Amino acid sequence: MNYIIGIIGIIIFLLLAWLVSSDKKNVRWPYIGLMLVIQFLLAFLLLKTPWGITFVGWLAKGFQYLLGYAAEGVNFVFPNMVNLNDKGEPLNNFFTQVLLPITFISALIGILQYLKILPFIIKYLGLAISKINGMGKLESYNAVASAILGQSEVFISLKKQLPYIPKHRLYTLTASAMSTVSLSIVGAYFSMIKPEYVVTAIVLNLFGGFIIASIINPYRVTAEEENEVIMADETEKQSFFEMLGEYILDGFKVAIIVGAMLVGYIALIAMLNGIVDGITPGKMNFQDILGFIFAPLAFLTGISWDDAVRAGSIMATKLVSNEFVAMLDVQNIVKHKTGELSERAIGIVSVFLVSFANFSSIGIIAGAIKSLNDRQGDVVARFGLKLLYGATLVSFISATIAGFFL
Repeated sequence: MNYIIGIIGIIIFLLLAWLVSSDKKNVRWPYIGLMLVIQFLLAFLLLKTPWGITFVGWLAKGFQYLLGYAAEGVNFVFPNMVNLNDKGEPLNNFFTQVLLPITFISALIGILQYLKILPFIIKYLGLAISKINGMGKLESYNAVASAILGQSEVFISLKKQLPYIPKHRLYTLTASAMSTVSLSIVGAYFSMIKPEYVVTAIVLNLFGGFIIASIINPYRVTAEEENEVIMADETEKQSFFEMLGEYILDGFKVAIIVGAMLVGYIALIAMLNGIVDGITPGKMNFQDILGFIFAPLAFLTGISWDDAVRAGSIMATKLVSNEFVAMLDVQNIVKHKTGELSERAIGIVSVFLVSFANFSSIGIIAGAIKSLNDRQGDVVARFGLKLLYGATLVSFISATIAGFFL
């Protein structure tokens, strides 16, 4: 029964994208069908095959080592705040275990970027994907780069092309950025939800972003437009230590900003819960209301109706705040074994949460582009809600596909 509901859910999510399409007659469904097949295949490989499970385990173990090294630096600056268990792994402390290691991961990304390893991967992986999605090389490059560099940082590598990118292509570029996550915070996600859900979501969202953008914003890239694309790192040449200092500071800024947003959003949600609880004592809170609103959508991902309201509440929390706030809910359910959600529902919800699709991302992306090109930043701000709508559908489709193998 869950499989039938999942198939219906995918059809409905695609239909919801088609309803706001800018060109309903010219949607290229063969490419969309191909990418859906690839998504199912990748989800099966990552969640069900021994090779996929081994690969995810290897990644998780690698990040665990990195988090252990990060703990050394954190403990030096903040002594007695990092406690290690018998295996040398940091114990649970959100600020030291989840946020501050972002600084170290960001430094590693900077080193790989400086050594031209990441640009090589981004360029040729993007080139390969462009053969599958029917879009331009620029769109494919940007999608891969977004998943590594982040939703705002990626546009720095396109700053020379940015003034000449037309509105329809700019939508696809920003949609990719909102549908993915930054590699610098993947380690933080690994410490909050199961690594297999994180990796699966990242891979599925890459293609899901193309699927939804191809429906909402269909177009064909001409040969002339392709020839104008230069997929290269256009940032000014820096010395190694200039680069390293910049990436370390960027990572620390991200950690502090995420921490500040968590303080504000969690406090705001707590206040709204208190207000609703005061109006209906002991009956429901603000997150319960969100849960009832999102329950039908959660049900369409293949989650049983018994779990749909609680799952919908977590999904909505991510949309109105950010993925970290929602992941804390999932983490508490798993840690305290409350039984609020089944294991399968936890997996589906976890995949849904791994993206930057929330209201605050509209401002982040528009602001990042505006800092590079004022006119293009205004263009992005005008289609911000449509951008969020599409990115949320990407998360729903990825979660639904993952549900077939959980």
